[in-house]
Amino acid sequence: MAKALDSVFKAELIDRRSRPTLTDVIVATSAWIGWYNNRRLHSALAHRPPKEVHQEWQTLQAYAA
Repeated sequence: MAKALDSVFKAELIDRRSRPTLTDVIVATSAWIGWYNNRRLHSALAHRPPKEVHQEWQTLQAYAA
């Protein structure tokens, strides 16, 4: 799973353009991670973002307790 994420990260962010400074890379990476976790639709999650699925799981755990 980590290699798949690394591949997506490189294809969607790193390989698309160059970044002049390390700070630019850090800022772009932070924005990409936020998008990936909060807004990107994942086919393995029924085309929902991970944040939505996680919140649903937390709600179910609260009811189960």
